[in-house]
Amino acid sequence: MTGVAGATVAVAATAATTAAGTTTTAAATAATTAAGTTTTTAATAAAAATAATNATNATNLHFGGVVFPGSNCEQDVVYALRFLGHEVSYVWHQDTDLAAYDAVVLPGGFSYGDYLRCGAVARFSPVMDAVSAYAHAGRPVIGICNGFQILTEAHLLPGALLRNFGLKFICESVPLRVEQSVCKWLDLAQGTVLRVPINHNEGNYFCDEATHERLEKNGQIVVRYCNPDGTRDAGGSAPNGAFDDIAGICNERGNVFGLMPHPERVCDGLAGPHATDGVPFFKVIASYVEEVRGA
Repeated sequence: MTGVAGATVAVAATAATTAAGTTTTAAATAATTAAGTTTTTAATAAAAATAATNATNATNLHFGGVVFPGSNCEQDVVYALRFLGHEVSYVWHQDTDLAAYDAVVLPGGFSYGDYLRCGAVARFSPVMDAVSAYAHAGRPVIGICNGFQILTEAHLLPGALLRNFGLKFICESVPLRVEQSVCKWLDLAQGTVLRVPINHNEGNYFCDEATHERLEKNGQIVVRYCNPDGTRDAGGSAPNGAFDDIAGICNERGNVFGLMPHPERVCDGLAGPHATDGVPFFKVIASYVEEVRGA
């Protein structure tokens, strides 16, 4: 009987200890979850408040986001622009009338499966004749990632985007240094360092020496890859091997801008300390649109 009684006491003690431990663990987990939920809820609420404020901005624009077969970042663009208070409409690649839009965006993705070359097929979509006319009229156009590739294929921007150095797809957040340029889409002090995500396999910008000389002379190099402190390595700082660390360029008038990084992914403040670094890419263009309207 003594053995049975001892076993019973031991079982009871173990059960009590387990129950206490479970209660403590559950309480700790609940507290951690509650804290995390509170933080997330607060961040989401702050983002919603910012979006509401942006919606009342008097300089709100109507953007047209072009969608090609194979585009997959157009919804990121729409979300970011609407968060910033702008109106956005999808533009199917067979549409040919862009008159209703204050600015046009060619988003990232894999248009036509990147067959032949990235952007080589999309360049012949019906909408691109309209985009070309829109750009030549001085209206603002931005091409992000695959959109940049399409702009070079359409000869709206010089150069080409080649396979990444090392032939690997790259998906990471990278520092970018703002250069002195004529670009109408970005108006930050030269040397400003932003951190913006990249997500591409063919982001290795290349152009011949004569073209590079013109880009430098005309102030068409808008952003370069760099180190976190804004310096550049002698052997190059571009993770994709881009010539002269070039991440984005514009045309001579500054209204057409192409870049490989994705500023639309860091606009709402929900993705860390650099979560609003993409906002400047869509802010100052409103002033230029007003200039175009008044011309």
